[in-house]
Amino acid sequence: MVLGAGYSGQLAANLAARQDGVSVTLVNERYRFVERVRLHQVAAGQDLRERDLGELLAGTGARLVVDRVTRIDPDAKRVELASGEPLAYDVLIYALGSRADLDSVPGAAEHAHGVASAEQAVALRERASSAGTATVVGGGLTGIEAATELAESLPSLKVRLVTGDGLGERLSERGRRHLRRVFDRLGIDVRERVLVERVRADGVVLAGGEHVPSDLVVWTTGFTVPSLATEAGLAVDARGRMLVDETLRSTSHQDVYAVGDAASVHRADGQELRMAWATGLPVAQQAVRAILARRAGRNPRPVRFRYLNQCISLGRRDALIQFVHGDDSPREAVLTGRIAALYKEMIVRTALTVQRHPAVPTSF
Repeated sequence: MVLGAGYSGQLAANLAARQDGVSVTLVNERYRFVERVRLHQVAAGQDLRERDLGELLAGTGARLVVDRVTRIDPDAKRVELASGEPLAYDVLIYALGSRADLDSVPGAAEHAHGVASAEQAVALRERASSAGTATVVGGGLTGIEAATELAESLPSLKVRLVTGDGLGERLSERGRRHLRRVFDRLGIDVRERVLVERVRADGVVLAGGEHVPSDLVVWTTGFTVPSLATEAGLAVDARGRMLVDETLRSTSHQDVYAVGDAASVHRADGQELRMAWATGLPVAQQAVRAILARRAGRNPRPVRFRYLNQCISLGRRDALIQFVHGDDSPREAVLTGRIAALYKEMIVRTALTVQRHPAVPTSF
């Protein structure tokens, strides 16, 4: 049984279901597969094709259950659903992902818009169409993509980005220079090394008391994971992410595996892998292979993982491809401009292709 049909969960279900003698049930709240890496495009008013999970699972024999998981009982090996029907499993893959952390700052849940779910992106699109000013809080990749997409698609919208770090601080010098040029070209104001203390209906209040007026606040800083693993008594870290060993198996329950944002996965050198679809896809493949290896009486291989690049959309006509070392630290080399935008689009399309053809190797 696989819980969650994001990039990691849907891929794991699809790959496992193609194996002889394996019966797979995929549980997800929606029929639709959400291309989360495109949600900033939805927020900016672009229409994207909806992807049906049944289409992506076609021909695999996997059973799709559209329902919300309310409880996991790892001792009884059972999952309880909002509909009231419990489901039993032999092996569980926990892939419930993450969501925007709108509870970390007072007022964010009431007045800010996230961009981490399809519903949030649609709500943001409706609000942005009539707003005059927008403040994007968070200078990570999600914040950068949201700010540039909004500024390019809605030129009448004045966009500001507020970040506790420097803009593009984790990029190379060449990457930061290009990012500055794009922000200048799109007219995006940047407030660096400042913290938001409160969100109000009319903007944000910074640490120190300064009020920054805004018609719209977009919250992209911080993510949280569902509490189901914690509530089930599974071993988790301080953020509620499931602790797994070098084969993606729960450190506390041998019949449970975890992939994607809801899993705390480490490289052999101890580095924790970041929350990203670039992490989740290859890790999901390795988890299924570990399960199948144990099923066949073999010892599974430990996780092997290295990063290649970070792909950052800067609107539809520009992007930044930051090449990185295996530990995700930046190299000086970057790819920018139109060719980088085409590169990023190719990677996004590949991520969707992998959902239909899960045996395709993934390395982003």
